[in-house]
Amino acid sequence: MKLASLKSNSCRDGRLIVVSRDLQRASFADGIASTLLDAMERWQQVHSELNALYQALNQGDVESFAFDPRACAAPLPRTYQWLDGSAFLSHSALMQTAFNLPAIEGIEQIPLMYQGAGDDFIGGYDPIPLPSEKHGIDFEGEVAVMVDHVPMGCSAEQALSHIRLIVQLNDVSLRALAPREMKTGFGFLQAKPSTSFAPLAITPDELGEHWQQGRVALPLHVRWNNEWFGNPNGAAMHFGFHQLVAHAALTRSLSAGTLVGSGTFSNPDRRVGSACISERRAIEMIASGGQPSTPFMAFGDRIQMDIRDENGLSLFGGIDQEVVRAC
Repeated sequence: MKLASLKSNSCRDGRLIVVSRDLQRASFADGIASTLLDAMERWQQVHSELNALYQALNQGDVESFAFDPRACAAPLPRTYQWLDGSAFLSHSALMQTAFNLPAIEGIEQIPLMYQGAGDDFIGGYDPIPLPSEKHGIDFEGEVAVMVDHVPMGCSAEQALSHIRLIVQLNDVSLRALAPREMKTGFGFLQAKPSTSFAPLAITPDELGEHWQQGRVALPLHVRWNNEWFGNPNGAAMHFGFHQLVAHAALTRSLSAGTLVGSGTFSNPDRRVGSACISERRAIEMIASGGQPSTPFMAFGDRIQMDIRDENGLSLFGGIDQEVVRAC
């Protein structure tokens, strides 16, 4: 099943629509759930109806309209909680080597995770407004899962059943602001502005055999200013999403609609490129003895990201955004 939130002047959270498998048509979910957050909070009650509408839409048996990904907000324009992990250990290893950082104790057993801002997400085709190029503007290609209510102390095995939807995202980062915030021990604030999301949230079954042990086992295709940047595969996650969800729920329950991210895609095989500028710069620093050659983003730059199935069809509707100066 594929769901999206159509932008609406009357509702900050958008209007829930069901989108056909081929991304050509869509139908309003009126009468079932008004918004995606509403659906998440009542998932057990509305899932069957939404799926029936999805099947009817794919068969052409229901009133529909042409689907336009640019008319969509983020699947959840806002939510109660956004938690982002760093589950690709090859990325962490690169950063430690490039910046001569000490090894993080227990990194192979305990996931890294920070709490981001969930109150103002950006649609995948909307501009990214930022105040200054001097902040070191970077993109980070990721996926995340959306859960229903997860009880405190939920095990990893139980957590898998609470994963209802999967989304694709660009975790925008401001690298010049990050070092100080990391040193304080309080985590990111200014270094993590609003996150961008591809228009579609999909159920795990849409991935078929590519949903493996709580991982999206497909490459993320990244282009910066229309040039190839990388296509790392999500199968390389050290921790599966069920483990990340269980980690987040160790000492508190998670509200329905909570998003848990993978961290930037990264593979040990450097030939597949990267999903963030910081990683490419780290590779350059190691190769040159300390000096990166790739700059961070400038106003007017475009970032494009997509995850496709074996037939080349976009699974999440893609991301295509321009970085602009905030008014």
